[in-house]
Amino acid sequence: MKKILLTFILFLSFLLSISNSYAASNPLSSPNNFFGIHILSTNELVKSSELVNTSGGDWGYVAIPIQVGDKDIEKWQKFMNDAYDLHLIPILRLATESYHKETSVWRKPTEADILDFANFLNSLHWPTKNRYVILFNEVNRYDEWGGDAPDPARYAEIAEYAADVFKSTNPDFFVILGGLDNAAPNMPNKYIDNLVFLRLMHEAQPDVFNKIDAFSSHSYPNPNFADSPNTYKADSVVTYRFEASLIDSYTSSKKPIFITETGWNGDVLSAQTISSYFTTTFSSIWGEDTDRIVAITPFLLESQNGQYDKFSFLQNNQFTSFGKTIQNISKIKGEPETTPPPLLKQEDATVLGIRDFRKVLPEKVVVKKFDKLVAFYFKSLFGI
Repeated sequence: MKKILLTFILFLSFLLSISNSYAASNPLSSPNNFFGIHILSTNELVKSSELVNTSGGDWGYVAIPIQVGDKDIEKWQKFMNDAYDLHLIPILRLATESYHKETSVWRKPTEADILDFANFLNSLHWPTKNRYVILFNEVNRYDEWGGDAPDPARYAEIAEYAADVFKSTNPDFFVILGGLDNAAPNMPNKYIDNLVFLRLMHEAQPDVFNKIDAFSSHSYPNPNFADSPNTYKADSVVTYRFEASLIDSYTSSKKPIFITETGWNGDVLSAQTISSYFTTTFSSIWGEDTDRIVAITPFLLESQNGQYDKFSFLQNNQFTSFGKTIQNISKIKGEPETTPPPLLKQEDATVLGIRDFRKVLPEKVVVKKFDKLVAFYFKSLFGI
């Protein structure tokens, strides 16, 4: 009988361990508002909500980079709390820093970066159960890889390591492969075509795509971010389909898709043309793949220092015509599993009330001290 009981307990423990290892939920298993926006500052959430949670929409997405030197817990916890209040789902893209040897490029990520990010991001209270993190940016470019030739094998190692570390830190982390430059040519020591890069990743680490939860895609309408959405090719608004087809051939299940960068060049196209392109793409292209696409976060809500004016949805703090177009597109109410910020416990509130007690505290203390002195005097007087 004891052996049977012990066997049952071990079996139950095994089942529990299995359920805990897959705690991150499928974001497409419940109603999902895939509208989102890419931002660069934690202060841009209000305008983000005004863009993605309109026309029937709720719980849209925001993608934002977080650098290794920007681990300010108060800043990022406020961001998470504001996201909950505004019904926005954050997607944090991990970023390193400008490389000290050549400041025009980004330092290569390391295992130490992964550990630090996992520990820091786990210390935050997130607005949703799923904690979405993207593993760096366009690593098929030399300037996103420390100035050296892109290294698919090394990035695959980093991706596998990140999946293990984040999941062991908290199984609610949802690990997303970084988006690749969809216009990168095969150029020695400089660039690797995005589809070639994915294939080389698989050759180096055959299980890497099974370990990640999803992949991100930079589905830009190239060349020059200006092509029509009706052009069906690998470097267009449907880049994600070519990437998905390849990744699907390497995995035991189809991975969800996050289009975390896309958009048209306002220096080449009119705002009216961009508006019509967004309308077409959301309705007739991206809208056909809601069974795979979790979020679409065009680049960019607002330019900084004029560097990205040609993509900006805001000009002088007002939405452009294509921004207003997206505001007016019909959306749905997303229903993610949320985790409200912790409330002040009742016992904590009671303790705070003791400040009223201070008004009478001196009088009571004096009385108690006087009583003790009288008692001591009489005990000394009568020798007791």
